[in-house]
Amino acid sequence: MNARIIRLVIAEDQAMLRDAFASLLSFEPDLQIVASVGDGDSALEAVRTHHPDLLLTDIEMPGQSGIDIAIALRAEKSPTHVMIVTTFGRAGYLKRALNAGVRGYLLKDAPVGQLADAIRKVAAGGRAITREIAETVWEAAPDPLTERDRAILRLAEAGRSNREIAEALNLSPGTVRNYFSEAVQKLGARNRMEAGRIARQNGWL
Repeated sequence: MNARIIRLVIAEDQAMLRDAFASLLSFEPDLQIVASVGDGDSALEAVRTHHPDLLLTDIEMPGQSGIDIAIALRAEKSPTHVMIVTTFGRAGYLKRALNAGVRGYLLKDAPVGQLADAIRKVAAGGRAITREIAETVWEAAPDPLTERDRAILRLAEAGRSNREIAEALNLSPGTVRNYFSEAVQKLGARNRMEAGRIARQNGWL
């Protein structure tokens, strides 16, 4: 009996790594790469176009993050499973990913055989999570940020002014200042830039 073919979309902003994933996984007879893209917006569009069994994605990419894509696909009731392969081994990222419906979470230094087996497991409806990261989740501090907090801190990190952030999110400048004040307080930071740094270090951004 022929093995079921698992159709994949790969999303990774580093071209050399993206090509390496595609090349190595293409040697697996039951894995088929239907699209390979370099940013989050293109990843979401590729999933909507090709309807793959699984999206293999990084977390941090231009445009939408891997977690943002997972949230969007869950809202659309997409049957595509999401699996993250990343350098970020922080419990905060894993907790956010699981809450978004991500089924797999591996580090980029995993052997290709382990990656292929994890893809098969996730495509079959199971979970595949690097054990060392999974064990840290129970000890991780709870994420104090809302999605709005995250959006504002990311725009601040990108160098946007309060007015530009307000325009991007359809808020008033005063509301943006209030959000910054709340985020700084939640994180015990001295200012918005330190708040962003603390959030990113904990995997909350």
